[in-house]
Amino acid sequence: MDFVRPLLGLAPVLCFLGALVLLDSYKLVRLRWVVMAVVGGMAIAGIAYFVNGELLERFDFRFYTRYVSPFIEETLKALAIVALVRAHRIGFLVDAAIFGFAVGAGFALVENLDYLSMAPHSGIGTWFVRGFGTAIMHGGATAIFAVASVALLGRAYAYIPGFALAVVLHSAFNHFFFSPLASTAGVAIVMPLLLNAVFARSETAVGDWLGRGFDADAEMLELINSGQLSGSPVGRYLHQLKDRFQGLVVADLLAYLRLYTELALRAKGVLMMRESGFDAPVDEATREKFAELRYLEKSVGRTGLLAIQPMLHMSHKDLWQLYMLGK
Repeated sequence: MDFVRPLLGLAPVLCFLGALVLLDSYKLVRLRWVVMAVVGGMAIAGIAYFVNGELLERFDFRFYTRYVSPFIEETLKALAIVALVRAHRIGFLVDAAIFGFAVGAGFALVENLDYLSMAPHSGIGTWFVRGFGTAIMHGGATAIFAVASVALLGRAYAYIPGFALAVVLHSAFNHFFFSPLASTAGVAIVMPLLLNAVFARSETAVGDWLGRGFDADAEMLELINSGQLSGSPVGRYLHQLKDRFQGLVVADLLAYLRLYTELALRAKGVLMMRESGFDAPVDEATREKFAELRYLEKSVGRTGLLAIQPMLHMSHKDLWQLYMLGK
């Protein structure tokens, strides 16, 4: 029976995470990235352990667990998600949910292992609550923050609503307004339904974005390759840039526009193939194009990139798709 306690404490959150990865029909997140996110969450739990240890003695225990520790722990987990978003690792709601739950799962694993070391003979009911309740709550709260933040990305307050919701959820769970078993059952039932709805909505959004984006990129590339760009709105905009930049820089901007569009088309094609069950590895020619793209970015400079951005429609999803393809 000794193995039942750690199994109840550790297995549910890992199984839930595995189910999220399997539900990702576009294969937006590689398994090794998920593992790295879990490891990151474990490291964050270590930091939280020391922070909580330093602050706990200054507060009443019940007050601390209900109001202070939820804020501290959700802040630390949120910082990991913000870093992933800023590094363009997260582009859609699906990968936001997976990465968020992975960070929370890593956090919960360390927390439950620590609890196991302190109370190895706790009852089965306690471990049921910690495995299906506390652990799923940690993963779900961070997933909610990640999903809400990506949905609002681009707004000044993008990270605030999701963070507030994660802290409130964490705090409410720690209050145990109902019995521990009832609270655990609520988390175990509501969280899968919520994340399933997120996946369904995101899958539809990805499909719509792929269709619209593919057509727009194909039209842009056709204009460039046909030599008819000069008569288009894009061509006229580039002509206006001659007054602001040297001729060679404008030529590099055009080369960057062509290369960026080619890679964007390739990235969307990769996603379509993955959705159909095919693997689409990045070939050497594509890697060389990324090297050329990075060279052109340095050549035109930050001002040039800002000037050409309206033609690229460089949303967060566009940046993410290029990052995804480059890896």
